[in-house]
Amino acid sequence: MNRKDLPTEEEHYQAYKFVAEEMNPHSVIIRTIDLGGDKFLSQLEIPGDMQPFLGWRAIRFCLARPDIFKVQLRAILRASVHGKLKLMYPMISGIGELKQANKLLDEVRDELRKDGIPFDNDIEVGVMIEVPSAAITADLLATEADFFSIGTNDLIQYSLAVDRTNEKVAYLYDPAHPAVLRMIKNIIEAAHSAGIKVGMCGEMAGEPAFALILLGLGLDGFSMPPFVIPELKYTIRSVTLKDAKEVAHQVLKLSTGKEVEEFSRLKLREILQ
Repeated sequence: MNRKDLPTEEEHYQAYKFVAEEMNPHSVIIRTIDLGGDKFLSQLEIPGDMQPFLGWRAIRFCLARPDIFKVQLRAILRASVHGKLKLMYPMISGIGELKQANKLLDEVRDELRKDGIPFDNDIEVGVMIEVPSAAITADLLATEADFFSIGTNDLIQYSLAVDRTNEKVAYLYDPAHPAVLRMIKNIIEAAHSAGIKVGMCGEMAGEPAFALILLGLGLDGFSMPPFVIPELKYTIRSVTLKDAKEVAHQVLKLSTGKEVEEFSRLKLREILQ
């Protein structure tokens, strides 16, 4: 985003190789090109959309431009032998897009084999669940994915029809909305039924009161800014899974996001006393 030309395959590869080696033996998830919405590259000449968050972006752009997409996929696969890399597609809206993306990934695998270039053939391939259609059909996506990551920032704004960058309606952006919690519950249950894990990438995962609910719903992994980690660790270590499940069970009965937040914060204070 800070340059006038696209990175080459070798530049991609060197960046991913560095991260893989630095983090080894821990895993690293690399999200495929997630441009559009509020992230633009002028050199790609992506047309300006009236609704940029709903337009030609992320996996939609990648599937339309396999020449660019496959460069990144090749680099990720090449770097996968230097550590424990995982690959994740953003903004998947249905099983068709996932299959298309995986088909391109298979093509890249075949090309690397023919060239004699080593890669981790068992690299895990995950899906970001950030579109309501993906949340509702999570059971179908789970048959083709190795893991899920719930992108709450976009999932919430799409589900509640709220542009989170518009100050006139930002007050309607509500992570505790019953519809959001029910979707998250559905996603987690679908993933676990298929035997795969589900994490969360979004601001919601870094809020202690929500972490209590998410823990109770069965979320496997929390992604957050580094400065939030100590407080979240303290919160999670201070509660029992039984208590978290009871809180989640109770909030799913509530009617408004305000009620959910008040109840979860009250329970959190009681638990941490």
